[in-house]
Amino acid sequence: MSNKTPKLTVVGAGPGDPDLITVKAVKALESADVVLYDALINTTLLEYARRAEKIFVGKRKGCYAYHQDQINELIVSRAKSHGHVVRLKGGDPFIFGRGAEEIDYAHPFGIETNMVPGISSAMAVPAYQGIPLTKRGFSESFWVITGTTKTHELSQDIYQAAKSNATVVILMGMGKLNEIVSIFEKENKQDVPVAIIQNGTTKNEQFGFGTIDTIEQVVVEKKLSSPAIIVIGEVVNQSVMLASIYNEVRQEIAS
Repeated sequence: MSNKTPKLTVVGAGPGDPDLITVKAVKALESADVVLYDALINTTLLEYARRAEKIFVGKRKGCYAYHQDQINELIVSRAKSHGHVVRLKGGDPFIFGRGAEEIDYAHPFGIETNMVPGISSAMAVPAYQGIPLTKRGFSESFWVITGTTKTHELSQDIYQAAKSNATVVILMGMGKLNEIVSIFEKENKQDVPVAIIQNGTTKNEQFGFGTIDTIEQVVVEKKLSSPAIIVIGEVVNQSVMLASIYNEVRQEIAS
């Protein structure tokens, strides 16, 4: 048993670009005794936690290194045996990241709990492609919806979002793209612009632009897959030209 105070800090690693982690997150990693990290984090961030034990607990495409119950137990056991556990998660841990669930589990065991927010991929990934989620005259609000619920079904909120004029951002939705397209088609929104951005903010970023009517074919042509973010709305055609974006992007949007 460690003489240190058992402590859990849930930390948001940001959307993928390692420069988008916060200063407070870096300080948490530097003070960590153990880091439990997910699949979507940039592993170069682990260099900030040089003295810590590092344990991969992520999952990709249904393949689990640890199930959630095992992760919860690992947090408690390592906090009691080692001291400061940092739970490093992609994006922001309180946006579809189970960060609150892990804090709720650890707290009754007498473990000090803290949370460091991260930059959510829901906002940062479109921004890196110059897509504003809101823009005067085009979109006054935006929805952020999970494409895969706890029961592995499409969120019912998408049906309501499809009826609105808001920008719709769907995380973890690539496996449900056909259903999503069908929902928007039933609202007569075949011509609404769509962007799909894979591995956003990283050097492996890929993207495709189309409409509700064409986006499935774009995905096939571009060979896009998870992890990716789906952005639906008129703001996709309102993207601004950034120095980091190739002219190819503007040409795709215009076509």
